[in-house]
Amino acid sequence: MSDTVLDRFLRYVVIDTQSDPSSMSQPSTEKQKNLGRVLVDELLALGLADAHLDEHGNVYATIPANTDKSVPAICFCSHMDTAPDFTGTNVKPQIVRNYQGGDIVLTADSSQVIKVDAHPQLKNQIGNDIVTTDGTTLLGADDKAGIAEIMTAAATLMANPDIRHGIVKILFTTDEEIGRGADKVDLKKLGAQFGYTLDGSTVGEIENETFSADGVTIEITGVAMHPGYAKDRMENAIKIASEIVSRLPKNLAPETTEGKQGFIHPVSISGAMEGARIELIIRDFIDEGLAEMEKLVESIVKDVMTSYPGSTYRFTVKNQYRNMKQVLDRHPEVMDNLAEAVRRAGLTPVLHSIRGGTDGSRLSYMGLPCPNIFTGGHAYHSPLEWVSVQDMEASVKTIIELVKVWEERAD
Repeated sequence: MSDTVLDRFLRYVVIDTQSDPSSMSQPSTEKQKNLGRVLVDELLALGLADAHLDEHGNVYATIPANTDKSVPAICFCSHMDTAPDFTGTNVKPQIVRNYQGGDIVLTADSSQVIKVDAHPQLKNQIGNDIVTTDGTTLLGADDKAGIAEIMTAAATLMANPDIRHGIVKILFTTDEEIGRGADKVDLKKLGAQFGYTLDGSTVGEIENETFSADGVTIEITGVAMHPGYAKDRMENAIKIASEIVSRLPKNLAPETTEGKQGFIHPVSISGAMEGARIELIIRDFIDEGLAEMEKLVESIVKDVMTSYPGSTYRFTVKNQYRNMKQVLDRHPEVMDNLAEAVRRAGLTPVLHSIRGGTDGSRLSYMGLPCPNIFTGGHAYHSPLEWVSVQDMEASVKTIIELVKVWEERAD
């Protein structure tokens, strides 16, 4: 099979795999399995005899080792779902060949423009081929660029037995965009010692650090009363909830923070006079920062509640994921080998921290230390999403070099 990374990418993005956070099943949408079945067929055709799709939509496959050295089994992982933020139905990818600079007006909606001012990475793409949408859907480079890169690297390794490598495991997950990507992964069956997610962005960037993340739920029980006879008796839970949200510090919000700063972010508020519910997400790069912000939020709640003596509240914290750096720092060879592979691919490795999470966050704490590698995609979750073909090719080269580095450095 002589398909290029672009051939594969164009084939995958037209398959609608949007996940659904309101669904309790896994995968959250059966259509994610449509891509999974295509990938299994392609992996089998490449000669990966154990390739299969499990009941949860996860794809597993193995490239056998072709060296006598004792090389740790390495996994490459990407997710098949696209984000619920914007439609992924009827994707029509467009290719801007030999990009010569300037803004890119999308073909089906001229109001959608990828502007150089807003997307400065375009300045590094002169002469490259850029894939966009037509402006009516997202593209799905997050994370079908990663899938296409892993598949192309697999094809390269299978076609070139002179490239020495240990066991290479392939994992494609469902529901990463709704925070469930690692929920049903069977690490024992996967059989890898270390992993790498292909779910990054700018070419050359490698990521060993994510936010640590908690979810906070505040449930308020007010005092309901007929409004005509409510004086000095009613305690309206809607007003209590609104007062709590209004007191959240403005300097600890997503819209006012950057870099290594954490934030407190209300994502949902609902209720009626008798009861209300606030849901928040708390993010920081250190666990102590999470605890401090959660303490701050509860102190605001307690202070507000002093004005409503008949009302009560319940404050619940749920662990969502933790900064994978805490795990990766115990296995420095994982990042050292990756940085060397990026250099061998002709790039300068740039260490980057993710203001978010990946499957690698969860997988690292499940026992598979798993940093993140660039894919070349940009402006994820939006109709302005784009990816450079040449950057995808650089990612493929990095994967190939990475398995070679692991084999060379093994005993």
